[in-house]
Amino acid sequence: MRPGRGVLLMAGEAFGQATDRLVVDVWSDVMCPFCYMGDTLLAQALEKFPHASGVDIRYHSYLLMPHLSDDDAPVSPTELLSAKHGLPREQAQAMNDQVTERARQIGLDYRLDQAQAVATRTAHQLSHFAAAHGKQHELVQQLFKAYFTDGLNVADHQVLADLAAEVGLDRAAALAALESGEFADAVEADIQQAHEYGIQGVPFFVFGGKYAVSGAQPVDAFLQALDTSWAETVGTPADAASAGAGR
Repeated sequence: MRPGRGVLLMAGEAFGQATDRLVVDVWSDVMCPFCYMGDTLLAQALEKFPHASGVDIRYHSYLLMPHLSDDDAPVSPTELLSAKHGLPREQAQAMNDQVTERARQIGLDYRLDQAQAVATRTAHQLSHFAAAHGKQHELVQQLFKAYFTDGLNVADHQVLADLAAEVGLDRAAALAALESGEFADAVEADIQQAHEYGIQGVPFFVFGGKYAVSGAQPVDAFLQALDTSWAETVGTPADAASAGAGR
């Protein structure tokens, strides 16, 4: 495949061997506005992809704000952006307004005026807990909505346990996992793996261990990656050709 816009050719099979299903590995962060958009655009691509039932999505942890700790009080995304980049508050607000409009265009409701920016390590631990019980995708979507739309504190253990229950997970078990730090090492392992692979920004999607899409790219970029990686890992080139012809 000749990489198109946003599509990168990975070296070898660094992200794992091919299986009888297509695996999409995703590095993202709960507070990343483009991660929520990218997740949505990938979902829209999968709606058009004829082999969507054979695709598995695995989420990996990444921290946009690693300096934040669980002891830090929530702050507004505007204040955080202003402080991080040394911008006037008005400029930071205008940037967030642009992000909100871009999200609206793909069907997302961002309410950054009420969002609470916090450390996300614990939220990532819950993602790993959900993965262990087959509910990671649903939980990650709930985390995005909780942060960007509902204005919830996604570092609060009680809030996180409620989100776990909303996707059908055992609330008490989720809370116990968070309190014990059972999945803390898994989060750190994801972050280290991202560093080793040279991932410097999210969202970062890897298809079939070989092709990567960086950022919230258009649906067609995701479809290109799905078509080609499916053909190389599961199906045949004819599958990809027919998929492309159907669009």
